[in-house]
Amino acid sequence: MTAFTVALVLVVAAAGLLRWRRPAWYWLTFGVVLAALRVAFRYASVMDACGLTVPPSRWRLALARVANRPVPESRAPRILRLRPTRTGLVLRLKLRPGQDAFDVSAATDRLRHSFGMYGVTSRELRSGVVELRMTGYDVLQRVQMPAKVDRAPMRVPVALREDGAIHYRDYRTVPHGLTLGATESGKSVYQRNLVSGLAAQDVALVGIDCKQGVELFPLARRFSALADNPDTALELLDALVSHMQDVYQLIRAQQRISVNVPDAEIAADIWDLPADMRPVPVVVLVDEVAELALFATKDEEKRRDRIITALVRLAQLGRASGIYLEICGQRFGSELGKGITMLRAQLTGRTAHRVNDEASANMAFGDIAPDAVLAAIQIPTDTPGIAVTGDSSGGWARIRAPHTSLRQAVNICNRHADRTPDLPALAAFRPAVAPLPSARVPLSKTAPATA
Repeated sequence: MTAFTVALVLVVAAAGLLRWRRPAWYWLTFGVVLAALRVAFRYASVMDACGLTVPPSRWRLALARVANRPVPESRAPRILRLRPTRTGLVLRLKLRPGQDAFDVSAATDRLRHSFGMYGVTSRELRSGVVELRMTGYDVLQRVQMPAKVDRAPMRVPVALREDGAIHYRDYRTVPHGLTLGATESGKSVYQRNLVSGLAAQDVALVGIDCKQGVELFPLARRFSALADNPDTALELLDALVSHMQDVYQLIRAQQRISVNVPDAEIAADIWDLPADMRPVPVVVLVDEVAELALFATKDEEKRRDRIITALVRLAQLGRASGIYLEICGQRFGSELGKGITMLRAQLTGRTAHRVNDEASANMAFGDIAPDAVLAAIQIPTDTPGIAVTGDSSGGWARIRAPHTSLRQAVNICNRHADRTPDLPALAAFRPAVAPLPSARVPLSKTAPATA
């Protein structure tokens, strides 16, 4: 009995230490079993307390009266599947007649307290089927990306969601994106993860960094074109517009419109072209958009109008030609001048890190997801990297990108420098970099090579 007590104390102490220092390990060893048991035993009572049950149907009441049995109890949604994950539990429910997915979504906070989980989110899979994703610990405190991710062309895993799922930046689905955030909010780390993920793909990277290139120029080996001032940025954007027009001429010539060609084979963008004729897609990263929109003289105002016009044209027409925009800034409101709101309307994907005021959050989500505005202004200052992401569908989620230092991003870009395509239209803006030093191999173990 003494040995059993000592072993029990050691197990409890180990569980407490893991929960404090390594919550992910605690969840995989102890937490997942305890959470599954809580859900299994408390399910009926929790659903009844949260108002997620329906009264018995008329035929069940009539059957109980005929059989002289007690009145049947209210019924909770039926559990279709309970699946443990590396961060929590996934509970799939079949709703009863008369229930709505919004009822489950409104009760997620009460479900979180009742089941003793860190967070609960819900989404409707199909009519009558709702999935609850429950996290057992704060997965955003120490971000660890899963070893296996679903990789695809123009699809990059950049962050981890609060429900434990991976947040992807999919340019084929959401062509253009806007990233907002105050100083030291984590925009640069998010951008490094984005560039690091794109570096391993067959894509041309174009950068505009008007902070004298301190953010993007260290990654220059993987960039096909770079600009570090508004004058060069204007020339680069004009070259991109010309490149876009050339790509459209290629698509027009290869559309294969005839009575003998099925409709599915008619080309309307670069992804419908044969692989050997498809132009390389281009991702344009603008580090600080306000530097392109601000002006102090008449000449700078003319330059600014041309820059914004070029960006709007690329946002409106660039998707089919394989040109995608990724625009970053601290603010992105109408005070930056005419054309800014038109440009913002074309940026479907929105990501907001910590902002200094509610107006900045409204610039990102006020027109697509008003509920996300409150979440964006509640991001604390001591958690850089936490962000709120959403799109035009109205859905949003909290995310955090894993910390990637500038040195790590530079190493990744140098490793994939051979993938940097040469675009003739952008050749004048190709950054001049020194060749990578080649590693010396000694001739023998005792006689190393000499210079």
